[in-house]
Amino acid sequence: MKNFYNRISNRNRQSRGPQKSSIPFRLNFLFIIVALLFAALIGQLAYLQVIYGAQFKAVVNQTDTTVETTNVQRGMVYDSTGRVLVGNKAHQAISYTKGVNVLSTDMYAIANRLSKYLTVSTSSLTPRQAIDYYLTDTKRLAAVEKKIPKIKQYSSSTRYNKALNYLENDSSFKLTAAQKNAAAIFAKMSGAYALSTTYIKDSDVSSREIAEIGEHLSEMPGIKVGTSWSRDYPNGDSIKSIIGTVSSEKSGLPSDEINELLAQGYSRNDSVGQSYLEKEYESVLRGTKAEKQVEVAGNNTVTKEVKKYGGQKGDNLQLTINSKFQSKLQKLVRSAESSAGGYSTGTYAVVMNPNTGGVIGIAGVDRNPSSGKLTNNALGTINSDIVMGSVVKGAMVSGALMKGVITPSNSTLTDKVINTGGVKKSSWFNHSGNANTTLNAATALEVSSNSYMMQLAMKEAGFTYKAGGALNMSTKAFDIERGYFNQFGLGVKTGIDLPGESSGLEGASSKTYIGSALDLSFGNYDAYTTMQVAQYMSTIANGGTRIAPHVVQAIRGTTSSGKLGKVKSTVTPKVLNTIDMTAAEKKLVKEGLYDVVHGTNTYKTGAELASISPGISAKTGTAETYYKGHSTVTLSLASYAPSNDPQVVVALAMPNLSTDDEDNNMQLAKKIYSAYWKTVQSKSTLTNPTKATKAGSAQNAAG
Repeated sequence: MKNFYNRISNRNRQSRGPQKSSIPFRLNFLFIIVALLFAALIGQLAYLQVIYGAQFKAVVNQTDTTVETTNVQRGMVYDSTGRVLVGNKAHQAISYTKGVNVLSTDMYAIANRLSKYLTVSTSSLTPRQAIDYYLTDTKRLAAVEKKIPKIKQYSSSTRYNKALNYLENDSSFKLTAAQKNAAAIFAKMSGAYALSTTYIKDSDVSSREIAEIGEHLSEMPGIKVGTSWSRDYPNGDSIKSIIGTVSSEKSGLPSDEINELLAQGYSRNDSVGQSYLEKEYESVLRGTKAEKQVEVAGNNTVTKEVKKYGGQKGDNLQLTINSKFQSKLQKLVRSAESSAGGYSTGTYAVVMNPNTGGVIGIAGVDRNPSSGKLTNNALGTINSDIVMGSVVKGAMVSGALMKGVITPSNSTLTDKVINTGGVKKSSWFNHSGNANTTLNAATALEVSSNSYMMQLAMKEAGFTYKAGGALNMSTKAFDIERGYFNQFGLGVKTGIDLPGESSGLEGASSKTYIGSALDLSFGNYDAYTTMQVAQYMSTIANGGTRIAPHVVQAIRGTTSSGKLGKVKSTVTPKVLNTIDMTAAEKKLVKEGLYDVVHGTNTYKTGAELASISPGISAKTGTAETYYKGHSTVTLSLASYAPSNDPQVVVALAMPNLSTDDEDNNMQLAKKIYSAYWKTVQSKSTLTNPTKATKAGSAQNAAG
């Protein structure tokens, strides 16, 4: 029995043995196959991800999800009181948004259809654009190619170029008026890149054109009826020259900056600031374009649009300029120039806050002496270099005080004819030498003594004057005088926030011209801008701080109702340098400027200004000039008011007037001050609105 059981057990083990050994082999084989497949898959994924991952990601982002941009309104420009100087005028417009991978033949068809309902200007259509339009029609291209020998041996691109050359040299090639219209539309569409919007016509779109296009929009993919904006000047354009210009849709981006601007996200026909404030503050005014996230299917059709960013209108500039006063100032300057005689070439005026550098008004008029034509040119105040005359004598006296050649207690010299080797120069009231008189620094300013200034120049250079002797003075005299003038802003850039200002013109400084160092001392040699004269007088008025002039006061946002919004940043006064003068020295100079108007000397030069209220301190200027061989005079003025608490500076220049126009500068100044107190600032805000005293002026200088 036991043996039987063992036999049965052995037989069962033998029958199970082969079955158990075959199952693991099959499983192992299957596992090996699966493992190999997984390894191959992982290897391929790694290959795609590591080696071509970035490339595939870029392709996916480009073809599947793209951003479409839309233009927004440009920021506006306001005056100091919140009046709009530069706004945006809305126009109905026709635009085109180019799709993804749109072919030229597609745009050709759309342009032809749109041209049936829309008329555009063809004045800027180039011969190349006309030919490109013509050859986009494959039948026309084939017809032209047939006229070219052995054309089939060339590649398609070469064949096209040969067709272009053929038509460029074909005098009989000409588009009809309708074809030109379609070609102009096609050219604008071709200038767009994928999912960018370009204007086909941005103004003067008729109601009929809008209606007809609206009815057929579904037939013209990408064409839209929308809005465009152009610059508007609701309060006049008297300062348009300093605000600058903006490129139009027609002109597009400036050719010399196009690559840089395209890299910044501009489209080819976007508006962009081209000059002055519009260009200087382009990043502030341009705003941020609206963005849509667009999903595109494999057949290049848009399947989904999601607004990513609604866009933001550009921020606004608020200027220091008062528009009402600016308008009056420009009219006064123009009127003064229109009545000027002789060979007058212009009149320029700057009105400034001496304590902040804020420009309240800036006006200029150019005149063509031959035709008498007047042209507004406020920029002439910063880029027209003029020999100003005696107006600079305040800086000359200040330099002599700083140099130590005179002191507040010892500044007396005798006004006399200066004779250097037979060359005689004198003050206007003492040509013959019969009016020799002793003067201190203040009185020398009051009567505008040339002799006094020349003697200061010689003392500064260490030269001992001897009547009739040669002017053996070192040429360092030029550097010394100019060095002190520069500290007040004469002969250097003022730092105004407008591009293109001049630093003035310096005359020759060699030994041959050493006599001109004397002319320089009384303002009859180097040339300065009217803005420099304003900065110079502001430096004296505020107690010795040279501040950079500025026309932008603040950058501000826009409210939900479209009005001037909150302040985002403000312009703080920029100090360029301070004058190293004692209180007593400043007091002496201010006394002299006060006496120019209110003094008692018979020869005081500013008596005509004494009627101005509040009382002013000033320095008049008359330079002997020439225009095309004709003797002329240039009149200037630098002044501030009130004398005891300076709030405003008025500087003006009138080059090449007739020698009979001796007080035009003072007549114009009186009208400017009257307009200022009526328009900008009330006299009631002043501590003493009716009278300015020498004591008050001195106290201000000492303080």
